[in-house]
Amino acid sequence: MTSVVVLDAGPLGLVTQRKGVPEADACKRWLATQVAAGVRVIVPEIADYEVRRELLRARKTSSVARLDAFNAARPDRYLPLTTRVFRRAASLWAEARQHGLPTSDPQALDADVLLAAQVLETGLRPAEVVVATTNVGHLSRFVEARLWREIDVLKSES
Repeated sequence: MTSVVVLDAGPLGLVTQRKGVPEADACKRWLATQVAAGVRVIVPEIADYEVRRELLRARKTSSVARLDAFNAARPDRYLPLTTRVFRRAASLWAEARQHGLPTSDPQALDADVLLAAQVLETGLRPAEVVVATTNVGHLSRFVEARLWREIDVLKSES
């Protein structure tokens, strides 16, 4: 049974928004329900990067502070990038291209394969983890990914 939710940049960005934004408030309520049910929430460094760069560009310092606080709320929440992740991502990227299923422009860094590689390198069983996203397409080629709104309250096995 799924016991871990990994946040893609879309839901993570919603979590950093101020109160009073309906979509963001709905995402925060959904996430609070997950946490209350004992689900572990993980923020991959690549998702943090995607959200953070836009917040910094837009000079949204309060949102950056909310992002930092969210990431630091639990010691096991933030998942850093590693050499193993980059190597796994390179393999995923190459395999997708070899099968005629590119996930981005050939010159792009390709955050989707990096996020998928981060999930795969956690060592968690596929049945334990789902990526919450706003765009299932590319991610679902590599890992279980669903629209955040479609992920029901998940119960931890512990």
